[in-house]
Amino acid sequence: MIWPGMGDPAKRKKTLKFLGISAGVALGAYFISFGVIGFLTADDPLKQCINSRDTGYKISATFELMVDKQKVEIPANVGISEECKKSLYTISNDGTIYAEWDKKYDFEIGHFLWIYKFPLRDMDESKSRILVNGVESPDFIHAKLEDGNHYKGEFVTKDSDTAKDHDFLPPES
Repeated sequence: MIWPGMGDPAKRKKTLKFLGISAGVALGAYFISFGVIGFLTADDPLKQCINSRDTGYKISATFELMVDKQKVEIPANVGISEECKKSLYTISNDGTIYAEWDKKYDFEIGHFLWIYKFPLRDMDESKSRILVNGVESPDFIHAKLEDGNHYKGEFVTKDSDTAKDHDFLPPES
């Protein structure tokens, strides 16, 4: 089979030159975009490891997670792997979240949920809420993490069957 543009030797040379230039431009754009993204996220605590950083800002808070009225245990070592320790992490499964960075940073409970890889897209946000020290936060997942506070996330899944929570039978007489 003869590919389009490859039959005539003059067209073949032009076609191969065009494909070579296109591949070079694509590779150049690929590597430049990674360089720009790396430069722009150099001071983003959510994308950087803190293993070799001198972190002067350190806070901790407790977090309790409920999904469909069932308590979910937050495991130890969230945000910690062999090669990288993120700025938000847990050490044990007691619900304590630690946050560290070079300087003060407005960490949010949603940042921890992102590092934890919590499936927020599967939750019905209109029925879910975040409580800070027992009071519902109007900021939902954007509630700021503050040292010593207790956070409770109550989430309801989109496919949660609410009919099982209600008794539709008439009252017994």
